[in-house]
Amino acid sequence: MLKNYKELKVWQKSYELCLEIYRITEKFPKEERYGLTSQIRRSVVSIPSNIAKGYGRKTTMDYIRMLYISYVSVCELET
Repeated sequence: MLKNYKELKVWQKSYELCLEIYRITEKFPKEERYGLTSQIRRSVVSIPSNIAKGYGRKTTMDYIRMLYISYVSVCELET
């Protein structure tokens, strides 16, 4: 049994992705700070955040719903 969401491999990988995206977007042009950089960062942060929120939910259906929302953020990030 897992003690918390941080033990989930999917959360660990998405958190690593988040850190990497922040490093990459630091090099983006300054004029993109409030446009592309902001959008990319918001979408990547929501991936591990929603996994963690889902893990804390009371029902399996709520958890699955939050995992789906995380997946949608992955799709947004890819775009």
